[in-house]
Amino acid sequence: MSDSPETTPQGAAPAAGEPVRVNTRILTQYIRDLSFENVVARKGITGTPQPELQVQVSLDARKRSDTQYEVITKLNLTSKTSGSNEVLFVLELEYAGVFHIEGVPAEQLHPYLLVECPRITFPFVRRIVADVARDGGFPTVNLDMIDFFGLYRNELARRAAAAKEGAEPAPQTIQ
Repeated sequence: MSDSPETTPQGAAPAAGEPVRVNTRILTQYIRDLSFENVVARKGITGTPQPELQVQVSLDARKRSDTQYEVITKLNLTSKTSGSNEVLFVLELEYAGVFHIEGVPAEQLHPYLLVECPRITFPFVRRIVADVARDGGFPTVNLDMIDFFGLYRNELARRAAAAKEGAEPAPQTIQ
């Protein structure tokens, strides 16, 4: 808490040299798409299989208005038995959050949308995955925290390599 009152009125431009405040609010968040295929129920695998989990994550962001963005976290989880490599279940989830964002410089907006926003919604994604797996008759799946910055950095490196090879990389702009 500061001893001096804030003198800049809300909405006024900050003075030169003063850092710009980032204002981020979640307007809504929701499941865009959810699919759970319980292969064990169809095949009838006997015993208690030791599952191995393969997780694929992708991110997308779309501009809705000047200050509103929809950020989508897409997860594909495949659980297989560790011994025979039989599929136990497949879970696909698209979870979206609509964010009101102000104060982020244009050159930092893309990483902000694809790193910070998914970090904010990830606890909800984790809970949905755990609940669906448990309700499907499997042990609770507790996803480890995802390194969204690492994913972003890897995607930039992949696009740079594709550009060097002459391939047409997907655009990095926000739709």
